[in-house]
Amino acid sequence: MKKTHFCIYTFLFVLFSSPFWGAQLHKQAESNSNISFLQDSVTSDRALTTDSLRPQVSDSIAQDTTKSKKTSLDAPVDYSANDSIVFTSDSRGFLYGDSKVNYQTMGIQAENIAMNMDSSIVHATYGLDSIGEEFGRPVFTDNGTEYEMKSVSYNFKTKKGYMTTIITQQGEGYIVADKAKKNADDTFFMCDGKYTTCDNHDHPHFYMMLTKAKVRPKKDVITGPAYLVIEGLPLPLALPFGFFPFSEKYSSGIIMPSYGDDMDRGFNLRDGGYYFAINDNIDLALTGEIYTKGSWGLSARSSYKKRYKYSGSFNVNYLYTKRGDRDIPNTFSESKDMSIDWQHSQDPKANMFRTLAASVNYRSSSYNQNSLNVAFTPSGTENTRSSTVTLTQRFPNSPFTLTANATANQVLSDSSIMLTLPNVTVTMSRIFPFKRKEAVGSAKWYEKISLNYTGDLRNSIKTKENMLFRSNLVKDWRNAMQHRVQTAGTFSVLNYLNITPSFSYNERWYTRSISQKWDPVQNAHVAADTTFSFFRSYDFNYNVSFQTRLYGFYEPLLKIGKLQKIRHVFTPSISFGGNPDFTDPRFGSYKKYSYYDANGELQTHLYSPFSQEIFTPSSARQQGNINFSFENNIEMKVGTDNDSTKIISLIDNLGVNFSYNMMADEFKWSDIGTNMRLKLSKSLTVNLNAVWDPYMYNEKGQKIDRLLIGNGGIARLVSTGYTISPSINQDTFKKWFGKGGDSTSKDDKNRDNPEADLSDEDGDVPEDDGPRKSLFDKKEAAGEFDQDGFLKNDIKWNLSINYNMSYNSQFDQERERFKGVITHNLGFNGSIQPTKNWNLSFNASYDVPNSRISWLTCNLSRNLHCWNITASFNPIGPYATYYISLRVNSSMLQDLKYEQRGRATSYDPVWN
Repeated sequence: MKKTHFCIYTFLFVLFSSPFWGAQLHKQAESNSNISFLQDSVTSDRALTTDSLRPQVSDSIAQDTTKSKKTSLDAPVDYSANDSIVFTSDSRGFLYGDSKVNYQTMGIQAENIAMNMDSSIVHATYGLDSIGEEFGRPVFTDNGTEYEMKSVSYNFKTKKGYMTTIITQQGEGYIVADKAKKNADDTFFMCDGKYTTCDNHDHPHFYMMLTKAKVRPKKDVITGPAYLVIEGLPLPLALPFGFFPFSEKYSSGIIMPSYGDDMDRGFNLRDGGYYFAINDNIDLALTGEIYTKGSWGLSARSSYKKRYKYSGSFNVNYLYTKRGDRDIPNTFSESKDMSIDWQHSQDPKANMFRTLAASVNYRSSSYNQNSLNVAFTPSGTENTRSSTVTLTQRFPNSPFTLTANATANQVLSDSSIMLTLPNVTVTMSRIFPFKRKEAVGSAKWYEKISLNYTGDLRNSIKTKENMLFRSNLVKDWRNAMQHRVQTAGTFSVLNYLNITPSFSYNERWYTRSISQKWDPVQNAHVAADTTFSFFRSYDFNYNVSFQTRLYGFYEPLLKIGKLQKIRHVFTPSISFGGNPDFTDPRFGSYKKYSYYDANGELQTHLYSPFSQEIFTPSSARQQGNINFSFENNIEMKVGTDNDSTKIISLIDNLGVNFSYNMMADEFKWSDIGTNMRLKLSKSLTVNLNAVWDPYMYNEKGQKIDRLLIGNGGIARLVSTGYTISPSINQDTFKKWFGKGGDSTSKDDKNRDNPEADLSDEDGDVPEDDGPRKSLFDKKEAAGEFDQDGFLKNDIKWNLSINYNMSYNSQFDQERERFKGVITHNLGFNGSIQPTKNWNLSFNASYDVPNSRISWLTCNLSRNLHCWNITASFNPIGPYATYYISLRVNSSMLQDLKYEQRGRATSYDPVWN
């Protein structure tokens, strides 16, 4: 056994040490012979003297007197320089000042270029300014790929070259090499190279040290021994070889999995699979996960988009979860879960008459607990899910609209689901059937009569998840149809009073009727028989309303600040409506029968055979209502500093409404409803509402037919509540105290700008031809600086609070009086960005009755230039956990990461 361990340790030591040995031997060989890296045509003068092309290339000056020989180049060489061009007698040319040389698809641009016209070799290098700074470094371009370096020697004939200190961008990363050799097939061999996604080329924050590598531009990089270097420190993370693919095209590929462990399911490989680039409009990713204790899962996700047509995405997941041991009683469990997410939207320009929209969020009842991607997120605590698919068809030159949708509502706690399929609605918008097509003169009174229609067809079921596909379409599903027709007209009397009579008719069609009977054993009314046939019920009502609007103005006698005028708008409305007693069996909606109760007394029971259907029949008794509604709006006009005026809302709406039923035998007055809406600012609105009861109650809490008015009161508060959702940020106090400037965001400023689509992040239209920035130049620090050169740091933050309070009056049987019960809901979220690289966000809810925080999530992130560290934690509740991730920003190196997460399982200890 000891010998086996010794062999294993020796093998691992040799495997992980071989890249360092190879790098050391490579550097030693390079120090002994630096010329051997390129022996063919560029660096060796001896090799150039034996070039067969040299006697064939004629001096350009000699062409005037000597017969020209056949050139060895396939195309002319174009060259230019801003400063000067010098030719010597030995067939050499020197270009100074922003020099350029172009040959076929190749181009070199540098400060200084030297050409040997006999050997077809060009050499380019940089220049030095008065303080010794380098400028004008060579930029080599070949087939659209740019390489920047400090020096280059290139042979036009062999298409080979030798470069030093080269930088090129391939995909999302950069390749930096001390020495590189270009081959005729546009590939490169390099030594002492670096591959990194950091744009700080002199001192990258991290890189893969490539001892030897071959680069195929826009395709891939194949390396020999390589090891990871972070902040200049080599790490013992080495590879005997490496492969870095590049692609500018949409391509398929393997998705590398991530690893982890869970105490219930064991070690795992997750989110690994294959990505299919089907075409430019749709893709598909098939991934899976597997655990050492038997659990596994499959996933398929896709995104699709067709410009000016539609766009969407779907995600389907299937999980098989196994926990515990079969041999240990009461510990083993297995479950099969599924989730379906589908989002679809249609471009309005695709079809103005037909639209399809979908928002499907289906999950099985235990999916939130079994999926590691959902369990420790706010989405994992949701108890309800809803899904909707809607198809709308509008008919041109017609008032009719057809809408068909399917809806599913889930309650995950008890695995119940309510499915409606289909739900078809036919709507006829308001039409004026008596209106003349070619009107002459003023409109007649009958031309103002309007008509509209709405028809609903529904098929619905409410059941458990495991019973959905076992249900019977006739017995278990509920289906019905409802028709609603309304006609109305608005007429103006005396120019100030609007009179609106209306009439509504509703009819419902059912496919089953359930009759009831009295069961003396259960002492209750039970279903006696169910009849499947065609049944109908109907109801109607009429209404006449009178409405006007009164204005009042108040101008202060004494000047109060910049106040100019206060306006009060009073809108009273009185309506009269009525309907017969539809609980009468003669209308067909209700039935009644007589029975003897447990005391032997004869009773009469009134019920509706359609009470369990989708559309319940009208339960309205005979009514003759007079409805009162009063609304108030108060605004004031004030002056501004620029001699203009603005309107400020004091009370956006203050309303009171109640009704009086003349046909009722008792309790003719209804409850009194009041509401108020205050607009404190553009982003802060307060809504208050209250319900008052005008009647008295006895000592048992029973309402009696006596009004409080005249008996020591006006009305009793039944319920009230208000909601407030303020939101503040770093500019809020500046706006309040007038110290802020123009607070309009850049997006708002550019919203109406016709050039907004062409602007960059700063709102400026980019120029077509700008100076090229060198890859060697140091990156300028982003941000604004003050006069002393210090960076201006604006701390950005925001805080949103959602508070809801409700009050309800309940009768206390012990104290024989009413008491109020107050409930509060408080939630808050916000974020703070102390610097441009730090960001902290949180979301919490507060349990007011128990005086504790019921839910809290925090997210902290730090941008480390080419790396990013994130931390999220839930310190409170049953899903208390944390997650820390350190990874490279580049999407191609997402597997270069470190993750640490908390594991909250039944086997973890509970810490106080």
